[in-house]
Amino acid sequence: MILPKKTGDRGESFAVDFLHANGYEVLARNYRFGRGEIDIIARQDNTLIFLEVKTRKNIAFGYPETFVSEPQKERIYAAAEAYVKAADWAGALRFDIIAIVWDGRQPVIDHFEDAF
Repeated sequence: MILPKKTGDRGESFAVDFLHANGYEVLARNYRFGRGEIDIIARQDNTLIFLEVKTRKNIAFGYPETFVSEPQKERIYAAAEAYVKAADWAGALRFDIIAIVWDGRQPVIDHFEDAF
């Protein structure tokens, strides 16, 4: 049996592989600021992308991308603001979701750009 934390960690690893394969440079994983956490921070050209990864074993309770709550978004925004300031970033920003449905065989990955 795969525990939820392990499922999430595996999903983030799939997401990193997906991003690398699609020309993104991954800058950080599990960036924390205060109560907020950003799963992956990546860069593509002149855009800094903050990615929330949601992994589920099935869609019995809904699609993974629908599980990003408003309070969670606010914490992600706050953490992103801290990262931008620390990195002295002046380029474009984007907030994406990578949704993964993984039943233990082959992950199905959907990337939602400008998700919030």
